[in-house]
Amino acid sequence: MTKQLVGIIGGSGLYEIEGLKIKEERIVETPFGKPSDAISLGTLDGRDIAFLPRHGRGHFIAPHEINYRANIYALKLVGIERIISVSAVGSMKESIHPGDIVIVDQFIDRTKVRLQTFFSDGIVAHVSFADPVCPTLFDQLSQSARNVGAKVHRGGTYVCIEGPMFSSRAESHVYRSWETDVIGMTNYQEAKLAREAEICYATVALSTDYDCWHETEEDVDAMKVVEVMNKNVITAKRILKDVLPQIPVERKCHCAVALKNAIVTDRSKITDEVKRRLKPIIGRYVE
Repeated sequence: MTKQLVGIIGGSGLYEIEGLKIKEERIVETPFGKPSDAISLGTLDGRDIAFLPRHGRGHFIAPHEINYRANIYALKLVGIERIISVSAVGSMKESIHPGDIVIVDQFIDRTKVRLQTFFSDGIVAHVSFADPVCPTLFDQLSQSARNVGAKVHRGGTYVCIEGPMFSSRAESHVYRSWETDVIGMTNYQEAKLAREAEICYATVALSTDYDCWHETEEDVDAMKVVEVMNKNVITAKRILKDVLPQIPVERKCHCAVALKNAIVTDRSKITDEVKRRLKPIIGRYVE
């Protein structure tokens, strides 16, 4: 197994990947608790990957209960340098139809109770998040989506809500007034923590519904979402198989050095316990 693994985080509907030849199911312990599930390490069309279902196999972890820090930390521990997130979303625009693919490039956070940074309890870092998605992965996923014939929207803003309940109609209209493109419940924290961990991150957003703002469509319903989601997942798997061979080993993006000038805490004030806890993340910069 090489270090240049690609991590895939699967959301609603993507709990396993056909053709993934699993070599190991690894249960990873982290200082932040347990990840959503064991990480499947294996190969897909000859490329080493690690797969983690964010809701656990069987979908038993709600969006607000996901241990995002443990998930990203665990992927960092097994050698992941790039993460592709596959997620179900609601469409906030008429032009993004159920079944369409959006390669997201911006996020808005509307969550309330989530832990979403590795830097606390004695260490402070201010990481740039102006452009939260890896530009290289963004370009590659956009091209692969076109390659497989998907109806793809290149770029879009993902508003992340607390969940697990869907939005009220008033909330949905507010988010539309912000010119958001899709709405979901999971990706903001993943993107933020991945950036802190110097892992490239990008989202393949699978549109399943029009939330509840659309006047001529029925309100969002979990069963209807699953029905469209199952069709979308087939397309997502084709995108993954197309993009994996195109991802280069060497990284030239800023994601790889996001922490270089971000840690502001005086090194003499950082305790040995903090250094031990965050060594996989800060070890390059803090001895």
